[in-house]
Amino acid sequence: MKKNVTLLTISLFLVTSISFAQKTVKASDIMKDIKAGKSISIESATIEGVLDFTYMDDAIEKSSRNKKSTWFNWSSGNTTNEVKKRIDVKIYFTNCTFKDDVLAYIPDEDSGYTFTANFEEITIFKNCKFEQRAMFKYSHFARDTDFSGTTFNDDNTFKYAEFNKGVNFSATLFNEIATFKYAKFNRNVSFSNATFKDTATFKYTQFNEGVSFKNAKFEEDLNIKYMKVSGDFNISNMEVAYEIDSKYAKINGKSFSKHTIDKN
Repeated sequence: MKKNVTLLTISLFLVTSISFAQKTVKASDIMKDIKAGKSISIESATIEGVLDFTYMDDAIEKSSRNKKSTWFNWSSGNTTNEVKKRIDVKIYFTNCTFKDDVLAYIPDEDSGYTFTANFEEITIFKNCKFEQRAMFKYSHFARDTDFSGTTFNDDNTFKYAEFNKGVNFSATLFNEIATFKYAKFNRNVSFSNATFKDTATFKYTQFNEGVSFKNAKFEEDLNIKYMKVSGDFNISNMEVAYEIDSKYAKINGKSFSKHTIDKN
């Protein structure tokens, strides 16, 4: 009986070890699946390696061979050197930790091009943790997008990003400067219960169907200069530790002032 119990214990240990090992996923494998047209659905995993949604290396290689490709959209004209990549599959990451950079924006000095990625399907990074950079500058999110409960531990940017459908940033934690400058939200968005440890920038940001900052905490400065909001503007229990730059900000056509916060 004792021998059987011992064998059972060893078996359970091996199963547990194998299960734990399966929780590490290579970013390169994810990129291969996306390129093959497979949707991504990963839960409770650690992602290792740089996850490059722009596929910059592939783009540069194709360019050097002077071959036409539908995999990339090489912007024409003399006004931009942007190379856009379309992500046409659904992206689901839940309770995942990204150990290395997650890049949908790369300004490459060597080639002189800026590589960006647009997300054409549902894009979910819920309850995740970005240990390194999370760069989504210029990204277009065509479908529902969810970053709720996610932690950004390093450089991050959503500058010039555009969100067409429902989007959720509730309970997010930004440990570094959070940049949403020139971002455009076409549907109502929630930043409720979000925490901004460093400066938060919403300069020139457009909220076309309202925004909620209910219970949001800004532990440094908040820049909403030239920000425009149409629709519901919920700032109940919002806290800002230092300065608010609200010059030229408009809330449903009316000027914003710090007294607006004090009344909520």
